[in-house]
This record gives sequence, C-alpha cells and structure tokens, in this order.
Amino acid sequence: MTDTLKSTAPHIHNATTFDDLVGWGVQSDAIEGQSTSTGRLLFKGPNNEPETGIWVCTPGRWRLSIPRDEFCHFVSGSATYRSDDGEVVEVSAGTAVMFKAGWTGECTVHETIRNIYMLV
Repeated sequence: MTDTLKSTAPHIHNATTFDDLVGWGVQSDAIEGQSTSTGRLLFKGPNNEPETGIWVCTPGRWRLSIPRDEFCHFVSGSATYRSDDGEVVEVSAGTAVMFKAGWTGECTVHETIRNIYMLV
C-alpha cells in the first residue's frame, strides 16, 4: 500500500472498496445527527493544491462551504446537497459532480457515502 501512494503516479487499487481508511473525525457545523468521516489521502501537492483521495461519511446533516473547485465521483451511498440559493443536487452511486469554489449550503447524507474526490 505505501509503495502505491508514494509512486510517481500515486494510486490505490480497488478504490471503490478499499478499506484501509483513517478517521477524519466528526463533520463540523452539524445541523442534525453526527456524521463521521474516514478517508485516505492519495496525493497532496504544494499548498494542498491539488488534493485527491477517498472520503467516506456516515448519515447526518451539516453546513458546507467548498473553498476550492472540487470534483466528486460518488461510488456508493446517497446524499442531498442543497445550495444556499435553493439548487438541489441528489447523489448516489455513479454520480459525478463538480462543485465550484465558493459553493455553500447543506449536505444531508441519507446512506453512508463514498466519494473519490479532487480539490484544485
């Protein structure tokens, strides 16, 4: 595992089911429930740009503010993202979303989600 993360092309085999994840804590700004996150960082560049990895989150609802453009490929679970201007994005396995920097709103995780992400 360590060799794949430190190769010239960092990679994780079977990223959709990979289970060597670490605790990332409770989602801040909780509104309902207590979502907890686990994940695995794949790569982080200078000044954390870009950053990519696996993120898994349990059910709950919280406020969300996305600081940089973020591409997300959801590979399991379901959630609803509702922007402050009322736009709703429903995600489930197979959904790919590009959240633009500055997106703000709420996330409600209905069923534990797994997301392969990249922040740029």
